[in-house]
This record gives sequence, structure tokens and C-alpha cells, in this order.
Amino acid sequence: MSLHDDFKPVIAVLTMHDQQRMFRGNHQNFQDILQTGESMGYVVYIVTVRDLDVTGPTVKGYTYNKGSGKWISQPFPLPHVLYNRIPNREDERKPSVQRKIDECLQSGIELYNPFFFNKWNLFEWLKKSKSTQRLIPHTRRMRSASSLGTVLRTYPYLYLKPESGKAGKGIMMLKFQEKEKLPYRLKIQNTRKSMTYKAATLSKLWARIRKETGHTPYIMQQGIELASSHKRPFDLRVLVQKNGKGQWSVTGIGARLAGSRSITTHVPRGGTVEDPEKLLTDLFGEEMTTALMKRVKSTSLMIARQVERGSGYKLGEMSMDLGVDDLGEIWFFEANAKPMKFDEPQIRRRSLERIFQYSAYLARQSAR
Repeated sequence: MSLHDDFKPVIAVLTMHDQQRMFRGNHQNFQDILQTGESMGYVVYIVTVRDLDVTGPTVKGYTYNKGSGKWISQPFPLPHVLYNRIPNREDERKPSVQRKIDECLQSGIELYNPFFFNKWNLFEWLKKSKSTQRLIPHTRRMRSASSLGTVLRTYPYLYLKPESGKAGKGIMMLKFQEKEKLPYRLKIQNTRKSMTYKAATLSKLWARIRKETGHTPYIMQQGIELASSHKRPFDLRVLVQKNGKGQWSVTGIGARLAGSRSITTHVPRGGTVEDPEKLLTDLFGEEMTTALMKRVKSTSLMIARQVERGSGYKLGEMSMDLGVDDLGEIWFFEANAKPMKFDEPQIRRRSLERIFQYSAYLARQSAR
């Protein structure tokens, strides 16, 4: 069958079943996705892994009824494209979920957004290319007290991060100041506030770190002195998505300014949403900021292509955290395969439209 350019594929948003709430995930986000798709003329619905049966002519899906303000279930046609929004790693790793995703791929349904990223894999993929390798702060797996000690001697300022973390959860900051009586300072972040633990010896420090991390695999990463505004560091949050031609493009760039006592810039931890150009202009002036923003865009696209190459899968979107240091150098900290909502209205609107533009592209490709 040949699909012409105005063909509108059926798109389903994939998530997990939930006893209480029908399905898991951010319901407000799902509502926005459905509303955008419908206004663009697409048939779009929410489907759970449990209800997605690729053999039947129809699928039980959910749609939002504006009149009643409730989600209702009804039969929908099989989707051409699945937009994966399974909300957490534990669910996505389940063999039953993996089997269902494979089944969809084999039945010819296109999958947009195949899986969560692991931080360590991301760095490994980016190290494979000279052009992205130089953007990565020194990063190693945290395996023992002695390896931590070795890294601290070269980089006395480190971040310790869970390999599969999200939204800044579990991140710690470590500083080694040799001249001090208690040279090791570990800053541990809880939901809103952070506490500092000071240690005289590496073994005491390691015992405390193990208490915090348990059996979770962690990485240690060179700390970068980020550009800051009023003594609060900030980083850039970039959303890249594929467009209707199947090419990576930058949907938008936001800035996140760290909360006054927070060690990360995440908004739930006291960070604030700022205008990147304004923050950068205050520091670097207009001319350099224009050049910097251009470089941030081209760097983001380069990273997205390299991550996609490394992953071996077709990817459709990712958000990434980039830092700019005092000299205007760009650093890569992490990428997220299931981007959170952007608070900036124009980025948000464009991001929702892109989901459908790229899905339509995918459906046309697979029908050729």
C-alpha cells in the first residue's frame, strides 16, 4: 500500500496498566498529547501493555472526555505508531513488557522512543566519536574506595550519580580539600535541602557513601565549575526531536538555575526556569551569546546523532543537560530518552506537535 503525504496514521501512547488510575504516567501530559494529536487530525489514544493485542482488529484504548472530565475506554483501530511513555525503568525491563514491544516491532508497528538510557552507556557511546568525546567530563564507574581516591587526587571536585537515575535523585557532590582537618566533604541532597558530611579518612567517607548508595550502581564524574548568576550555577536543558522529515532538530533550549542550597538545577529541588539568552548575555555579552547558542544547537544535534548511532536503535527524541563553564566551553552531563514536560509554553507546544510530525514520517517509511 502506498501512503500519500496527507495520510494520517493511528497513534497510540504506550504505558502500563494501573488498578486505581486505569493507567500509569502523567495524565495531564497524556491529555495534552491527545488534544494536540486530535487538533492535528490524528486518531490518537492511550494503550496499556496489558491491553495491546496486535492480533485483533481493534484494541482497548483510553481517551479523555472533556465534557465529563473523565478518561473512558473504547475500542480503537490498531496503531501504526506506538509512542512509548512507559513511566519507569523497572516496568520497561520486565520480560513481559520486552516481549510485547518485540511483538509490536515484528508486526510492523513503528515504535517511537524505544527505551530509557543508562548514564554509563551514554558516556560510552559518546566516547566513540572524537567530536563528542571532548564534551564529556571525566567519568568512571564507582567501584571501590581506592578508585574513588585515585580520581579525587586528579579531580578534587566530583559528582556521584546513579547510573539509572532521574530528576536528580540520589546525586551527591564530593570535594577533597587536602589542607583541611576533615578533607572529604560529601554533600547529600534530599528532596528540598542538602546536608554535608565531613570525613577525615577515605575509608570513613566510603562507608558513608555505601550507606547512601546501597547496591545501586553509581558513576563518579568530574565536577565542572558552571557559569553562574548571583552565585547560583545554571545549566541548559535542550530538547531535540526528529521532525516530519525524520531529521534531528532542536525543539527548544531552556535554562535551569540551581536552588540556593541545591546541588542540582532540577525544578522539584528548588531550581527555577530561566531564559538562557538572558543568563548568558549577562555573563558573556550579546555577541558571544549569539555564537554560544548556535554552538549549543549544533552540539545538541551532534550528540543526538551519536547517541542514536551508539544505541543501535532508531530514536525519536531526547532531552539533554548541557553546562557552560566560565570560559564558554560546553559540557555534556546527561540525556533523557523520556523527556519531562518543558515548562516554557512555546517549547511545550512545538514538542507536542513534533511527536505527530515524526510519527507520520515513521508510518510513511514503514509503508514503503
